[in-house]
Amino acid sequence: MRLALGEARAAAQDGEVPVGAVVIRAGEVLAVGRNRMRDSNDPTAHAEIVAIRAAAQAIGDCRLDGCDLWVTLEPCAMCAGAIALARISRLYFGAADPKGGGVLHGARFFSQPTCHHVPEVYPGIGEDEAAGLLRDFFKGRR
Repeated sequence: MRLALGEARAAAQDGEVPVGAVVIRAGEVLAVGRNRMRDSNDPTAHAEIVAIRAAAQAIGDCRLDGCDLWVTLEPCAMCAGAIALARISRLYFGAADPKGGGVLHGARFFSQPTCHHVPEVYPGIGEDEAAGLLRDFFKGRR
């Protein structure tokens, strides 16, 4: 989670919402990502998607079986869908997102009968620091 938090801080410095993600397999970091929506003019460039794309390229496979995803914020429904399609084994996330989350809130994507792969989910890892980054970022915007 420390690496994901570092990516979140880098995103904030770039003017992006501070969310960071890391894909790990067997203790090896395959990819890191941070929000890049503004930088790339791509509304799908969430930290999770950036990291999943890079991990898939790194291993040469669209299936990330045996991989863990660490992310600083509860994934939205779009990212939860990508996590399921990539076959991520375990999802660890920091801050909950009651407004935009799609795992424990909102769509609760992994609870839907149309979801064919459900990772193990571990919320609240580094929650205080992740939530603090988001609070400080949006406080500075207001």
